[in-house]
Amino acid sequence: MRGRRICYAKDHPRNLYQVIRTLSPTERLRLATLILNDLVSFLWELIKPLVAETTALRPDVIVLDKEKLSDEPLWQQEPIICNGKTVKLVVEVVSTNWQDDYTRKVEEYALLGIPEYWIADFRGLGGIQFIGKPKQPTFTVYQLVGDSYEPRQFRLGEIIVSPLLPALQLKLDDVMP
Repeated sequence: MRGRRICYAKDHPRNLYQVIRTLSPTERLRLATLILNDLVSFLWELIKPLVAETTALRPDVIVLDKEKLSDEPLWQQEPIICNGKTVKLVVEVVSTNWQDDYTRKVEEYALLGIPEYWIADFRGLGGIQFIGKPKQPTFTVYQLVGDSYEPRQFRLGEIIVSPLLPALQLKLDDVMP
Protein backbone atom coordinates (compact mmCIF):
# COMPACT_ATOMS: atom_id res chain seq x y z
CA MET A 1 0.00 0.00 0.00
CA ARG A 2 2.98 2.31 0.23
CA GLY A 3 2.17 5.48 -1.67
CA ARG A 4 -1.46 4.53 -2.43
CA ARG A 5 -4.62 5.74 -0.76
CA ILE A 6 -7.50 3.48 0.19
CA CYS A 7 -10.80 4.42 -1.42
CA TYR A 8 -14.08 2.87 -0.44
CA ALA A 9 -17.72 3.03 -1.48
CA LYS A 10 -20.35 3.07 1.25
CA ASP A 11 -22.95 1.62 -1.08
CA HIS A 12 -20.91 -1.49 -1.95
CA PRO A 13 -20.38 -3.28 1.39
CA ARG A 14 -19.61 -6.67 -0.15
CA ASN A 15 -16.84 -5.20 -2.25
CA LEU A 16 -15.50 -3.37 0.80
CA TYR A 17 -15.47 -6.58 2.84
CA GLN A 18 -13.54 -8.35 0.08
CA VAL A 19 -11.02 -5.52 0.03
CA ILE A 20 -10.67 -5.55 3.84
CA ARG A 21 -9.72 -9.23 3.80
CA THR A 22 -6.69 -8.42 1.62
CA LEU A 23 -5.39 -5.51 3.72
CA SER A 24 -2.48 -5.58 6.12
CA PRO A 25 -3.17 -4.80 9.80
CA THR A 26 -1.96 -1.23 9.32
CA GLU A 27 -4.26 -0.76 6.35
CA ARG A 28 -7.23 -2.22 8.28
CA LEU A 29 -6.70 0.27 11.11
CA ARG A 30 -6.47 3.09 8.60
CA LEU A 31 -9.67 2.04 6.87
CA ALA A 32 -11.51 1.86 10.20
CA THR A 33 -10.55 5.44 10.97
CA LEU A 34 -11.65 6.59 7.52
CA ILE A 35 -15.06 5.00 7.83
CA LEU A 36 -15.75 6.13 11.40
CA ASN A 37 -14.58 9.72 11.19
CA ASP A 38 -14.80 12.73 8.97
CA LEU A 39 -11.07 13.14 9.17
CA VAL A 40 -8.35 12.75 6.59
CA SER A 41 -6.16 9.68 6.98
CA PHE A 42 -2.94 8.97 5.14
CA LEU A 43 -0.04 6.57 5.08
CA TRP A 44 3.59 7.63 4.84
CA GLU A 45 3.37 11.31 5.72
CA LEU A 46 6.11 12.88 7.80
CA ILE A 47 5.60 14.79 11.01
CA LYS A 48 8.43 17.30 11.13
CA PRO A 49 8.11 20.34 13.38
CA LEU A 50 9.77 23.37 11.81
CA VAL A 51 11.71 24.12 15.02
CA ALA A 52 13.19 20.61 15.21
CA GLU A 53 15.45 20.45 12.20
CA THR A 54 16.81 16.98 12.96
CA THR A 55 13.62 15.24 14.10
CA ALA A 56 11.14 13.72 11.68
CA LEU A 57 8.64 11.00 12.48
CA ARG A 58 6.95 8.72 9.97
CA PRO A 59 4.05 6.96 11.70
CA ASP A 60 2.49 3.90 10.09
CA VAL A 61 -0.88 5.69 10.05
CA ILE A 62 -1.68 9.34 10.60
CA VAL A 63 -5.14 10.88 10.91
CA LEU A 64 -5.30 14.59 10.17
CA ASP A 65 -7.86 17.29 10.86
CA LYS A 66 -9.01 18.50 7.44
CA GLU A 67 -9.82 21.97 8.73
CA LYS A 68 -6.29 22.52 10.03
CA LEU A 69 -4.45 21.41 6.89
CA SER A 70 -4.66 24.95 5.51
CA ASP A 71 -2.41 26.06 8.39
CA GLU A 72 0.33 23.65 7.34
CA PRO A 73 3.20 25.57 5.66
CA LEU A 74 4.53 22.64 3.58
CA TRP A 75 1.38 20.61 2.89
CA GLN A 76 0.70 22.01 -0.60
CA GLN A 77 4.21 21.04 -1.78
CA GLU A 78 5.00 17.93 0.25
CA PRO A 79 3.22 15.46 2.58
CA ILE A 80 4.87 16.96 5.65
CA ILE A 81 3.03 18.03 8.80
CA CYS A 82 4.73 20.69 10.92
CA ASN A 83 2.02 21.47 13.48
CA GLY A 84 1.03 18.85 16.03
CA LYS A 85 -2.45 20.39 16.26
CA THR A 86 -3.16 19.18 12.71
CA VAL A 87 -2.69 15.56 13.80
CA LYS A 88 -5.59 13.87 15.59
CA LEU A 89 -4.15 10.37 15.84
CA VAL A 90 -1.02 8.42 15.01
CA VAL A 91 -0.76 4.64 14.87
CA GLU A 92 2.38 2.55 15.04
CA VAL A 93 2.42 -1.16 14.24
CA VAL A 94 5.16 -2.70 16.36
CA SER A 95 8.06 -4.46 14.69
CA THR A 96 11.52 -5.37 15.90
CA ASN A 97 12.23 -1.74 16.89
CA TRP A 98 9.45 -1.83 19.51
CA GLN A 99 11.52 0.26 21.93
CA ASP A 100 11.01 3.34 19.74
CA ASP A 101 7.24 2.88 19.64
CA TYR A 102 6.87 2.44 23.41
CA THR A 103 9.37 5.05 24.61
CA ARG A 104 10.75 7.69 22.24
CA LYS A 105 7.61 8.13 20.13
CA VAL A 106 5.30 8.25 23.15
CA GLU A 107 7.31 11.19 24.44
CA GLU A 108 7.66 12.96 21.09
CA TYR A 109 3.97 12.64 20.12
CA ALA A 110 2.96 13.95 23.57
CA LEU A 111 5.29 16.95 23.16
CA LEU A 112 3.61 17.68 19.82
CA GLY A 113 0.19 17.62 21.54
CA ILE A 114 -1.27 14.78 19.48
CA PRO A 115 -4.51 13.75 21.26
CA GLU A 116 -4.23 9.99 20.66
CA TYR A 117 -1.47 7.54 19.90
CA TRP A 118 -2.20 3.89 19.21
CA ILE A 119 0.32 1.05 19.35
CA ALA A 120 -0.74 -2.19 17.67
CA ASP A 121 1.55 -4.94 18.96
CA PHE A 122 0.15 -7.97 17.12
CA ARG A 123 3.01 -10.30 18.00
CA GLY A 124 3.49 -9.25 21.61
CA LEU A 125 7.01 -7.95 20.95
CA GLY A 126 6.98 -5.08 23.46
CA GLY A 127 8.79 -5.33 26.75
CA ILE A 128 6.99 -6.79 29.76
CA GLN A 129 6.94 -3.34 31.39
CA PHE A 130 4.84 -2.12 28.43
CA ILE A 131 2.53 -5.03 27.58
CA GLY A 132 2.60 -7.11 30.75
CA LYS A 133 3.21 -10.76 31.43
CA PRO A 134 2.61 -13.13 29.76
CA LYS A 135 3.55 -11.35 26.56
CA GLN A 136 0.60 -11.45 24.16
CA PRO A 137 -0.94 -9.40 21.34
CA THR A 138 -1.78 -5.99 22.76
CA PHE A 139 -3.41 -2.84 21.42
CA THR A 140 -2.61 0.27 23.47
CA VAL A 141 -4.53 3.53 23.18
CA TYR A 142 -2.62 6.47 24.66
CA GLN A 143 -4.82 9.47 25.43
CA LEU A 144 -3.17 12.85 25.98
CA VAL A 145 -4.04 14.25 29.40
CA GLY A 146 -2.30 17.54 30.04
CA ASP A 147 1.15 17.10 28.55
CA SER A 148 1.53 13.33 28.90
CA TYR A 149 -0.23 10.18 27.76
CA GLU A 150 -2.35 7.82 29.82
CA PRO A 151 -2.30 4.31 28.32
CA ARG A 152 -5.15 1.84 28.16
CA GLN A 153 -4.48 -1.69 26.90
CA PHE A 154 -6.74 -4.08 25.03
CA ARG A 155 -6.26 -7.78 24.43
CA LEU A 156 -7.84 -10.31 22.09
CA GLY A 157 -11.62 -10.36 22.42
CA GLU A 158 -11.87 -6.87 23.93
CA ILE A 159 -13.48 -3.91 22.18
CA ILE A 160 -10.98 -1.12 21.61
CA VAL A 161 -12.10 2.12 23.28
CA SER A 162 -10.95 5.37 21.73
CA PRO A 163 -11.97 8.81 23.05
CA LEU A 164 -11.27 10.22 19.58
CA LEU A 165 -13.44 7.59 17.86
CA PRO A 166 -16.25 6.86 20.35
CA ALA A 167 -18.30 4.94 17.75
CA LEU A 168 -15.41 2.54 17.08
CA GLN A 169 -16.61 -1.05 17.38
CA LEU A 170 -13.37 -2.82 16.63
CA LYS A 171 -11.60 -5.65 18.43
CA LEU A 172 -7.93 -6.50 18.22
CA ASP A 173 -9.08 -9.79 16.66
CA ASP A 174 -10.59 -7.78 13.75
CA VAL A 175 -7.26 -6.29 12.71
CA MET A 176 -4.94 -9.19 13.50
CA PRO A 177 -2.86 -10.39 10.55
